[in-house]
Amino acid sequence: MSSISPATPTRGWSFWWKPLLFLLVAGIGLYYVKWSPYYFKAFVAADNHSIGASILNDNQGEPVAAALAYAKVYFLAIWKAAVLAVILGSLIQVLIPRDWLLRLFGKAGLGSTLRGGLFALPGMMCTCCAAPVAAGMRRQKVSVGAALAFWIANPVLNPATLVFMGFVLGWGFSALRLVAGIVLVVGVSLIAQRISRPESIPEAALDAVSQASLVDEQNFFSRWGRTLWQLFWNTIPVYLLAVLLLGAARVWLFPHVDGAMSDSLMWLVPLAIIGTLFVIPTAAEIPIVQTMMALGMGTAPAVALLMTLPSVSLPSLLMLRKDFDARVLVSVALMTMLVGVLSGLVGMWLL
Repeated sequence: MSSISPATPTRGWSFWWKPLLFLLVAGIGLYYVKWSPYYFKAFVAADNHSIGASILNDNQGEPVAAALAYAKVYFLAIWKAAVLAVILGSLIQVLIPRDWLLRLFGKAGLGSTLRGGLFALPGMMCTCCAAPVAAGMRRQKVSVGAALAFWIANPVLNPATLVFMGFVLGWGFSALRLVAGIVLVVGVSLIAQRISRPESIPEAALDAVSQASLVDEQNFFSRWGRTLWQLFWNTIPVYLLAVLLLGAARVWLFPHVDGAMSDSLMWLVPLAIIGTLFVIPTAAEIPIVQTMMALGMGTAPAVALLMTLPSVSLPSLLMLRKDFDARVLVSVALMTMLVGVLSGLVGMWLL
């Protein structure tokens, strides 16, 4: 006796315009905020072997002044990307059919994790700007591994940053960052997926979600407005506060660099920890490390900072506190520190 499968629902233009609108908004936004500026910045990096001054190089000695000065420079650098990230993080919840997301990213395993990492490559966002989109993915029940891979791959495997790094610091640094970045994105995401007790998404559940997507005819703008406000309120206030606190703490977090900051573990481990917690705009790790190496920093701590500064940060971890288990986020931070230390040791021998 043959089984009867449910008929595939017919999806007309009223269904397809939503994902097309998402792609349009994402394409225009990323072109304006990321693709066009980075294209021209690559020529600057190639000609000058620099992409600007270190964001830490303002010699602030008083915590309140340091907090305000850093927050001003930081938010001027990222505010456009942050606005776009919140918009995309909310639109992914109301424009992309949930069954599509679940089929691509819903199952725990290597396939979903790899797709999450590949999905991140056009974004080229910093860790805090990628966080609202990762939060939006999780609220659509995307797997932990896929959402984490998207979040971490945005800053770590940023193609533009790898190009800048090659022109400014040397292509050996870019190659090491790429290899270690792939290990970080895939390895950390898969381990965190196991820590979170991954769920398996049965086909019947996907079909049910597909049917629900068709009958949800609630007004689009009311749904989007509610989703946008929830995402904003859960991520941005804590983000602003954490950036101010880290801006003040940098007075103690980043000591004066001299020839004594060598390749020893005494510097490698603390800087890997600091790099994991601190927050920077996209590609800002390059001028930071370039300046510190010119002042005498060794290769090992420099590589550790190149790996950990962009990967995650305390603000981005706090932004995702409602969408991932605390033990998952703590594990991600600890594993990022470990990858930073190991990468520094490898860099000390190879570079």
